[in-house]
Amino acid sequence: MLQQTDDKIFTHCQICTDRSCASHILSVQELELLSKSSNEVMFDKGDVILTEDSRTSYIAYLREGLVKEYGKNGLQGEHILQVVKPHSYLGLHSIFSDANNHYSYVALSPVRVCYIELTVFSNFIKENGRFGYEILSSVCNESLNNYHRFIDQHQKKIYGKVADALLYFAKIIFEKEDFDLPLSRKEIAHMIGTSRESVSKQLNGFEKDKIISIQGRNIEILDMNRLQNISKVG
Repeated sequence: MLQQTDDKIFTHCQICTDRSCASHILSVQELELLSKSSNEVMFDKGDVILTEDSRTSYIAYLREGLVKEYGKNGLQGEHILQVVKPHSYLGLHSIFSDANNHYSYVALSPVRVCYIELTVFSNFIKENGRFGYEILSSVCNESLNNYHRFIDQHQKKIYGKVADALLYFAKIIFEKEDFDLPLSRKEIAHMIGTSRESVSKQLNGFEKDKIISIQGRNIEILDMNRLQNISKVG
């Protein structure tokens, strides 16, 4: 898609306000190729964006909304790895492995996604060192953050796990202390490795102790210091 502005022609990727850090490194010619090789799609809450084990010819770039990343688990159906924020790539693992999607991605809200042809994206990584470095850094940082979060959860009791989940949403996902939970109680249980009943019971306990306030899915953290201390001692 091209747009004429003051006698200059811009591709939609050049004028996009939702570009990733990596795409800012691409040349004008590369951005033009990116525009020709991508297609924007809108999804409603609950729609599947990518499915686990499927062969993929695309990398998905999340422009708007929140997405659940999860894998299959024989015991509880699924294990949620993380909630993905806007300006992130989905399915990057397929580039560095076997071209299969290793996780499923489902919209947690209305989202906008750009599907980018895998061959074009892979060539950017191979031929543009700075672009490749940004993508590799993104994959490594995401993997390390998830690894440390899972290790911390494994060593904690239920109150520490639920405290961690609330801090994750407040500090990482929404960056504020008043937010609507993007996951159900059951999904939170799938994220921290416990039962839905345990999650509900602990949230009610935090509310009773005036650490948080709950109105439906809305959570307001009333005592951040206490919540952080619970997370620390776990």
